[in-house]
Amino acid sequence: MTEIRHQYATVRGHRVFYREAGPGDAPTLVLLHGFPTSSRMFRRLIPELADRFHVIAPDHLGFGHSDTPSADTFPYTFDALTDITEELLAGLGVTDYAIYVQDYGAPIGWRLALRNPQSITAVITQNGNAYEDGFVPGFWAPVWAYAKDPGPGTEPAVRGALDLDAVRWQYLHGVDRPELVDPDTWTADHRDISRPGNDLVQLALFRDYATNPPLYPQVHAYFRESRVPLLAVWGAEDQIFGPDGARAFARDLPGAEIHLVPGGGHFLLESHLDGTAGHIRDFLTRTLSATRV
Repeated sequence: MTEIRHQYATVRGHRVFYREAGPGDAPTLVLLHGFPTSSRMFRRLIPELADRFHVIAPDHLGFGHSDTPSADTFPYTFDALTDITEELLAGLGVTDYAIYVQDYGAPIGWRLALRNPQSITAVITQNGNAYEDGFVPGFWAPVWAYAKDPGPGTEPAVRGALDLDAVRWQYLHGVDRPELVDPDTWTADHRDISRPGNDLVQLALFRDYATNPPLYPQVHAYFRESRVPLLAVWGAEDQIFGPDGARAFARDLPGAEIHLVPGGGHFLLESHLDGTAGHIRDFLTRTLSATRV
């Protein structure tokens, strides 16, 4: 049985929860989760990788078991969440690592790479966007409207994303075998984002999401200059970040490995774990130094 250690670190006065597994001297893989979940989304992936890799999966502030300071005491921006992640890894002595990014994890991962490109050994993106191509207009139009003009006219549409039905939809839409998706996923996520004051946390991040597309040209330049090894393994039926977002990586990284998974949605690990884990394991084994794996 794989030992997964459930631990806390103090970063800038906040308790940050993280899952850790695998040998400390193996190549490190940092798993960065998306909205509205936590490192819980990696609970089944970690055992598939921890025999060969050192895996770290933090909960962002405001999610899961990490602290949830109020929105008026902590600046909930993607820059600030990146600050916390960067300092967590530094405190753990992690200096070079691969990243797995999904949803909100992507803009955090891209910022880590832009700040310290030499630290990133490889990138796995699972429905983690870096191109305008990936945005499905019907989903994103209310977010852009709210970010541009937050107020009573635009807020109700994005508040709807915090409802139980909306969270359930994130897990089930496009999935060819929805019976494989554990209902505990959306009920636990909804419970966490429904904690008192957490609605304001999520609204702040919805507003700040508009800061991410302007960074994309820098991210694309980073891809071209670094030639970082990249695997895009993508739920082909995702109606949040569509498959064109996966294909777009090849524009700046011609060697990118791109796998569109039919019948997979936004949370691919819930319904297509085996195939996804196989792609990841094969990619990392080939990509990271053979002397270290």
